[in-house]
Amino acid sequence: MGSYKKYEKRKRNPDPKTSALLVIDVQNYFSSMAHPILPNLLQTIQLCRRASIPVIFTRHSHTDSDGGMLAEWWNGDLIMDGTAEAELMPELERLPEDMVVGKNTYSAFRNTRLEEQLREMGVEEVIVTGVMTNLCCETTAREAFFRGFRVFFSTDATATSDLELHEATLKNLAYGFAYFVDCKRLREGLFVNQ
Repeated sequence: MGSYKKYEKRKRNPDPKTSALLVIDVQNYFSSMAHPILPNLLQTIQLCRRASIPVIFTRHSHTDSDGGMLAEWWNGDLIMDGTAEAELMPELERLPEDMVVGKNTYSAFRNTRLEEQLREMGVEEVIVTGVMTNLCCETTAREAFFRGFRVFFSTDATATSDLELHEATLKNLAYGFAYFVDCKRLREGLFVNQ
């Protein structure tokens, strides 16, 4: 979380009646990045469940034929579907009713039905959590904004490989795409200030 407040341009709380929580790619492959934020992520999930906000998980994986530019960019080091690395981390305590959106690129919207599913649920706002801050989380947040969703981006339940990359994403998103939340602000916004 750290210095995110220096980037913050505007403040707002999510509306639990029209929000959904997106938990991006918290998979075994990314466990070393996800473990440090796991307490905050679990608290965020619990707060959203308590406020009746639907929780949607994404799972990034590839088949042998769909690597495309990501295969080139990451020198073939892809998360292959059907492997243990592709599975969601068991610590997430996913419920049977939680939706899981499979994806094979940085955006949770690209070539998925996520937008249609959110619209069918009456969702107008998304709260973005997960990994990696600067790749899948940021890309999904930007695409959500472009598709007309109000975006809330978690500063303490997102992580990446490098603090500078995390901070750069926060600075960019605060400037033009997202409101910030953390566990404390989410708790206050959902339960104290209502």
